[in-house]
Amino acid sequence: MLRFPNCKINLGLYITNRRPDGYHDIETVFYPIQIHDALEMVPAAETALYVSGREVAGNNEDNLVWKAYEMLQKQYPDRIESMDIYLLKNIPMGAGLGGGSADGAFTLRLVSDYCKLGLEQEELSKMALKLGSDCPFFIHNTPQFAQGRGEQMTPITLDLSKYGIQVICPDVHVATGKAFQMITPKPAAFDLRKINELPVEQWREHVSNDFELPIFGMYPVLGEIKAQLYQRGALYASMSGSGSAVYGIFEKGKKATISVTVKYEEFYVE
Repeated sequence: MLRFPNCKINLGLYITNRRPDGYHDIETVFYPIQIHDALEMVPAAETALYVSGREVAGNNEDNLVWKAYEMLQKQYPDRIESMDIYLLKNIPMGAGLGGGSADGAFTLRLVSDYCKLGLEQEELSKMALKLGSDCPFFIHNTPQFAQGRGEQMTPITLDLSKYGIQVICPDVHVATGKAFQMITPKPAAFDLRKINELPVEQWREHVSNDFELPIFGMYPVLGEIKAQLYQRGALYASMSGSGSAVYGIFEKGKKATISVTVKYEEFYVE
């Protein structure tokens, strides 16, 4: 059984409050885009995880795919079959694209289908939250306005299929914990629930990412990439999450040629 976990971009991101539990309240729109990993499960004598493609830090026991499998195995010990799990990593890691979270969430869905558990979306979402704050999004995998830690979601009608999205992933690692430490929470600068009421061409004046100011100060190349996306025709450009991926939304078929001093990867989705 084969599935293709996709990633996401953040359309706007506001850090509105530091909570007593140490987490932060955010407001953002999660938007799925079609850059994929591959996840396959096949029968085996005992369960094992095999990872290929991009090098993944840590051991398999730390991988959200394995943690998702273990979660279901502990909850349904008599119904979970042994399997070989193959993960092909293609989505850049540490880029603010949610690739690891997608892998974990898709594993929950795939194991449920593979072992015929019949788990509904609500139950899968609750389990996904135990893996990470943005994991429940990938159970829904449709545009969502997110609050709280990112788990409080409201569907939003938003379709960017008539545009092209160029994603630039520079060889820069941004530590999410450090990024949050540099933020002073404040009320959201724009109500992202209304983003679909604005033409994409007007987002630049209204929709922002609170992480950009401190992160661009630490890594000026990210600001350079965003500026070049705008200079070369992007209707809207932003960093995704806490970075380091920066994306531009263009008229379909158009994209920018980027020139910076660091290595980067480029993806284009329509």
